[in-house]
Amino acid sequence: MRKYEVMFIVRPMEEEATNQVIDKFLKLIEKNGGTVDKEDRWGKRQLAYEIKDCTEGYYDLLYVTAEPACMDEADRVFKITDGVLKHMIVRSEGPAVEAEAAEAPAAE
Repeated sequence: MRKYEVMFIVRPMEEEATNQVIDKFLKLIEKNGGTVDKEDRWGKRQLAYEIKDCTEGYYDLLYVTAEPACMDEADRVFKITDGVLKHMIVRSEGPAVEAEAAEAPAAE
């Protein structure tokens, strides 16, 4: 299992519709064997540039523990979901990854 940070921007909609899009991805991650460790909803923000005729969007950041296959599926669904303006999935360098990296040179 690896740690990831998933940031996505949802098209400005009513609160209920926005929550449905976010819940869709939370359920998708859990269905594919991942866990959402923390969710940070930033709320509606002004975009730096216009994306798909929108000047603002609803930002959401998820901290996820999952297998790479789970993140591949999430990436695929982000791309085909109309309510999502942009998304980014980044593998985070959490404490477990940093500890492994620190031990590797010492083992040689």
